[in-house]
Amino acid sequence: MSTRFDTILLTGAAGRLGTHLRAGLAPLALRLRVADRVEIADLRPNEEAVTCELGDADAVLRMTEGVDAIVHFGGAPLETSWETILDANIRGSYNVYEGARKNGVKRVVYASSVHAIGYHRIEDHIDASAPHRPDSLYGVSKCFVEDLSRLYWDKFGIESVCCRIFSSFDQFTDRRMLWSMLTFDDCVRLVEASLTAPRVAHSVIFGISNNRHKMVDNRLAAHIGFIPQDSTEPHRAEVEARLPPADPDAPAVRHLGGWFVNLGHPDDEGKQ
Repeated sequence: MSTRFDTILLTGAAGRLGTHLRAGLAPLALRLRVADRVEIADLRPNEEAVTCELGDADAVLRMTEGVDAIVHFGGAPLETSWETILDANIRGSYNVYEGARKNGVKRVVYASSVHAIGYHRIEDHIDASAPHRPDSLYGVSKCFVEDLSRLYWDKFGIESVCCRIFSSFDQFTDRRMLWSMLTFDDCVRLVEASLTAPRVAHSVIFGISNNRHKMVDNRLAAHIGFIPQDSTEPHRAEVEARLPPADPDAPAVRHLGGWFVNLGHPDDEGKQ
């Protein structure tokens, strides 16, 4: 990996994936501007930190000044209250794209999610042309930003890669992860490819490591050049021995979104 950029902005830099991206993307830029709503104290030599709430438009506008590309992994990472989704994911992502537009940033790599299409069935074998079918308010926010980023490409010429990440953790906690897992190293490879591909226009790519099932089709994102290097297969025997068999008729098994399809409205859940 060689230096390609002067400054890359990484939002959500204190999160699970952001922490790995800080190390993985460091060689790509002379400076990595790491941003989160909490303070980041353990700065590396080429990092500069910004503490920022994404819902604060003025702060986000300042945060996006002087950067060549934005890796937008910030926001609420799971289903939560509507007000949190609205402020952190929807309003916050709008502020990021407005910052990109006003400050002349030409490429954004966005952490979208399987939950934008979570109600598609696993046997549908969809590609990126399939319509949105969100499984949660969190998924709705990912649909919004995918459409927002398309608008900002069509109208303002800002390229985007929307990386629909399925599962990216350090442990296999259910059988679904045998086909849905994106390893941390493959996540770095996905973002690197999205940043360095010669032209991405507006693209949607599924973020999954190698596995035997191939639940989705990435043919419409071949131009990005993401080639996963890791596989879930070495973990299969251990996972199948440790976890009980899944009910093939359970909604969480039938749909791409997994257990998110079982969730009720988060604001109702909070009242129980």
